[in-house]
Amino acid sequence: MGTKKIKTSREIGAKIKNKRRELGISQEELAERLGVTYQQVQRYENGKNKLNVENIQVIADTLDVPPAYFFSDREKEAVSEELTPYLPAEESRLLGYFRKIRVKNSRSLVLQVARLASRIKT
Repeated sequence: MGTKKIKTSREIGAKIKNKRRELGISQEELAERLGVTYQQVQRYENGKNKLNVENIQVIADTLDVPPAYFFSDREKEAVSEELTPYLPAEESRLLGYFRKIRVKNSRSLVLQVARLASRIKT
């Protein structure tokens, strides 16, 4: 049985940034809730500064995820972390909402709507 690697500050920061963008929350808003500057949030997201337990909890509450989310190794989240930084914020939010749909038929319906909407010419 292998040992699990502890997440680095950079990996945790990337998850914070991705989730924050997915939800449409600005660095300024997150900073205000944490009682820090937006520059400090930037340092957290870039892994330049480490987070303490209290801040992880506040960030988790603000982003509506459990604190364990930042330490998870689930493959879907890993793929999201690799791709999300390259997506515009609106697309990142759409992807986040889509991933929350648990019913297969509902996901298919959303895909059909998106397919049809993409064909509309203005």
